[in-house]
Amino acid sequence: MSTEAISVGIVMIEDDEGHARLIERNIRRAGVNNPITPFTNGTEALAYLLGPNGSGEVSAGRHLLILLDLNLPDMTGIEILEKVKSNPHTRRTPVVVLTTTDDSREIQRCYDLGANVYITKPVNYESFAHAIRQLGLFFSVMQVPETA
Repeated sequence: MSTEAISVGIVMIEDDEGHARLIERNIRRAGVNNPITPFTNGTEALAYLLGPNGSGEVSAGRHLLILLDLNLPDMTGIEILEKVKSNPHTRRTPVVVLTTTDDSREIQRCYDLGANVYITKPVNYESFAHAIRQLGLFFSVMQVPETA
């Protein structure tokens, strides 16, 4: 049985350019070279993830990781998380919440909605790199068995 390399794309939803640059630098320092698609608002990010018709079918064949800020100019990250995790085509997509909020109720709400990791900004490099590694993205390519 041969294996086929599957590249995982990173979708970064972050409206603060300084934070976005810092996050990308930390991702690269962790040895992850996957392509990063940045968005500064939820509307454009959801259009990318769920497609123009909102069905999510556009993401059915994609292998993605979402880095999500909760405080966005047009909607909350919670709304995006709810939409991603309630869609059959995107619900298994790992979501790392990166936000300045360290309120325990908000953290619990994110986990209840399906977030995989919650990291408080400013991002601690070691905890961020550890979270990325735990999601299996420390290596820039994942190997999956080829379907017969």
